[in-house]
Amino acid sequence: MGKAICLISGGMDSAVAAAIAKHEGHEIYALSFDYHQRNRREIESAKKIAEWLGAKEHKIIDVNFRRIGGSALTDDIEVPEEAEGIP
Repeated sequence: MGKAICLISGGMDSAVAAAIAKHEGHEIYALSFDYHQRNRREIESAKKIAEWLGAKEHKIIDVNFRRIGGSALTDDIEVPEEAEGIP
């Protein structure tokens, strides 16, 4: 049995990729990044996914985006709905 380091965001894509690694017989080591998003649901989902997969270990790395500037993901900044130019 091999080992797999799986990046778990809390979303469907990373969960499926990790589940495939588990299905193929790999021991799962989960890694998530906490960027202090306004919605904590992503980190909570990542924890549940890692637990469901039976991850040997789940590390959550703190990468607070607020230290380097604002983001609509972390601050109360409005996201523009319409803009001109290349998206």
